[in-house]
Amino acid sequence: MAKSKTVFYCSECGHESSGWLGRCPNCGAWNSFVEQRRQPASGSGNAIQAGVASGWLSGLLEDAGMTARTAGSRDGAAGQGRENSLALLDLDGVAASEQGRVSSGLEELDRVLGQGFVPGSLVLVGGNPGIGKSTLLLQVAARSQFARPVLYVNGEESPQQVKLRAERLGIKGSGIKLMPEIVFERIAEAVIKVRPELCIVDSIQTVYSESLSSAPGTVSQVRDVTAGLLRLAKALNTTIVLVGHVTKDGSLAGPRVLEHMVDTVLYFEGEANSSLRVLRSAKNRFGATNELGIFEMTQEGLQGVKNASAAFLTGRPEHVPGSAVTCTIEGTRPLLVEVQALLNPSAYPTSQRQAQGVDRNRLNLLLAVLENRLQLSVGAMDAFLNVVGGVRVDDPAADLAIAAAIASSFRDRAVRDNTLLCGEVGLTGELRPVSFPLERIMEAGRMGFTTCLLPGSDKKNLERQSRGKDTGDWPEILYVDTLGEALDVLLEDRAGSPGQTAGGRKHG
Repeated sequence: MAKSKTVFYCSECGHESSGWLGRCPNCGAWNSFVEQRRQPASGSGNAIQAGVASGWLSGLLEDAGMTARTAGSRDGAAGQGRENSLALLDLDGVAASEQGRVSSGLEELDRVLGQGFVPGSLVLVGGNPGIGKSTLLLQVAARSQFARPVLYVNGEESPQQVKLRAERLGIKGSGIKLMPEIVFERIAEAVIKVRPELCIVDSIQTVYSESLSSAPGTVSQVRDVTAGLLRLAKALNTTIVLVGHVTKDGSLAGPRVLEHMVDTVLYFEGEANSSLRVLRSAKNRFGATNELGIFEMTQEGLQGVKNASAAFLTGRPEHVPGSAVTCTIEGTRPLLVEVQALLNPSAYPTSQRQAQGVDRNRLNLLLAVLENRLQLSVGAMDAFLNVVGGVRVDDPAADLAIAAAIASSFRDRAVRDNTLLCGEVGLTGELRPVSFPLERIMEAGRMGFTTCLLPGSDKKNLERQSRGKDTGDWPEILYVDTLGEALDVLLEDRAGSPGQTAGGRKHG
């Protein structure tokens, strides 16, 4: 009996090594090698080779009337492999055709994708267990504008379990073909035979190739199976959607090359105690990246939230220290979110710094600015920061709201009511201009805010953008140049009297 062999794979690029390496020689990533035990393949004479590494998938496509060249193969039949690999096209001679879009049936998902699916694309949807990935894609299978049938490969659930979910969602299932299968070769044969316009694979970590001796979900299996599905998508012009697991740190499980291979990467996020779900685009070859879609989980399934700002501000307490509102731009969408901060004297030698929805390094930077430039003794305080609703904010324009919430909690004074805060804070305490100030102001006015605080350097830009526009519903705009001036304007005492506004300059 042949012995098993231990190999090491780079989790970033999939590079294989016989021993552990501190740094990958292929991609340069540090501490990325993981150990796998490879069993020797039995029956080496007649074992089917991996569809992505041999001519098996090419032959299957050729039998179906698709040539190896059409499939994007580099390993076609022996007689024509070299000819296909050397085929060159003149860029000027390539006909530019407009890629049509196919609606997913869910408005928020279409927004994130860029007005729908592009035929022949490979889409990866990742998220925590139980967040609603399978529910989302079952609704897509039922509501999308793709021709029937839709092929749903259920590798994690039995057909009976999928049926129970469909009944709960009110889906009758007409035109949806279930395939309880996890073997890649059989899935490929079914896709070529059925020729669906949409194929959903739930999940990529459960699918394996019989030609590889490693277990499902390993680096080699995920990499090779995804490559095979990519070839199927391009050869048959079939849109394939993959469900991906995430690790405990929130990144997609498997090799990093998985995200490079697909056309679109979507993350489905949300808090366990909240019904709101956020669909975020991390990569999109056919649309804007960092686009955001908001859903609400109901008994009838996922429902799109049209007024996302109102959803995130629902139940927001008024005149409470440690709370501030900012407007972040997610893709093309302005979104109002509440930032909450809590400071408490630390009982530990090293103060705690906890941030939910914001980079902790950003929190540490703003704490340092507050202590050094404004003489707020926050260094000996435990600081806790949270963005309400489970959304993650990476927009630097949120700096002013974060700093104001921290100072508000420290001084135990509430931030001025109905005031939107936008501004990037520099290390010297100055306020830097923000992008898309017009969109932020209009969203604030739509949500009923009466005051908006902006950096003074944004005044000329906003006046230029607002020429000829109706500003009747706009909030009052106050311009400030430094963080200290902003806090003088914003902080109120417990009686509700506004602070001194000497540093603020009104709009116009």
